[in-house]
Amino acid sequence: MRGPITALLLCAVCLSGVKAQCPDPELLKDANGVKLCARMFESSHYYNEQSCGGRYIDAYPGDDKPILPFVWNNRMSALVVSRQCTLTVWPRTKKRGTQKKFSAGIQYRLQDVGQGLFGDWDNDISGYFCQC
Repeated sequence: MRGPITALLLCAVCLSGVKAQCPDPELLKDANGVKLCARMFESSHYYNEQSCGGRYIDAYPGDDKPILPFVWNNRMSALVVSRQCTLTVWPRTKKRGTQKKFSAGIQYRLQDVGQGLFGDWDNDISGYFCQC
């Protein structure tokens, strides 16, 4: 009897590590406690409570990045914007293309945010400006 129970508990522990949770926009800070303007994540999920996973990039108030490093260009799938802040993004480097402004809150899936007639913002951010 112990075998199945132990396996079940072990499975539950393993799956708990899979679950991601987006940070609260009211409390968004870096590891040193410095207030962030936004945090952008490489992973999203159909279930909101599992979004905001994987690696992330932090944007501080006043950050202006018209060109992202190769490892982040077109890699963002979810984002969180701090209270009283705005994150403006562009689909092409050097702030080209139609811009999109995200106000304070959580965007669990950029796939749900339309861009043009047929597109969306999932894996399509190549530059940003963040202000608070």
